[in-house]
Amino acid sequence: MNREEALKLVKEKIKNQNLIKHCLATEACMRALARHFNENEEKWALAGLLHDIDYEETKSDPQKHSILGAEFLEKLGVEKDIIEAIRSHNEIHGILPNTLMAKTLFCLDPLTGLIVASTLVLPSKKIKDLKVENVLNRFKEKAFARGANREIIKKCSQIGLSLEEFIEICLKAMQEISDELGL
Repeated sequence: MNREEALKLVKEKIKNQNLIKHCLATEACMRALARHFNENEEKWALAGLLHDIDYEETKSDPQKHSILGAEFLEKLGVEKDIIEAIRSHNEIHGILPNTLMAKTLFCLDPLTGLIVASTLVLPSKKIKDLKVENVLNRFKEKAFARGANREIIKKCSQIGLSLEEFIEICLKAMQEISDELGL
């Protein structure tokens, strides 16, 4: 599956525009992280773009989220390592991410939301004005963007990145697609 096919699929399966933007942000971050780790950028980007393909279908039953998506993508012939990363990104299942790609997607998923929320409280509401230290300060505020699980984000240490490095790579990636994100 190429990016064009994956994006078409995302837009068919997901109607919520903010969720589509989350998938685009995750794709951009996964691509940047793959570049950082000298991994396959296209493959990692696809994992990011497709990771929530079943979210709208499973939002009333979180136990099924990522399982149905993985099964659906498996039937379409998507590569096994992408499927594994998608299957293990939902912590509710207790499926431990085993590959670098899967571990990266796991700790990245909530970070994109924290970055967006940090942008939206800026006076300009522009991601280009957001700095790593802004995100780090918001990270420390437990009441801010409660849905962004800090414990999961901190697992970036398991992929060899400090929290600051992780945020920096992802923030830059999201800044590069600010128009697509509407930020």
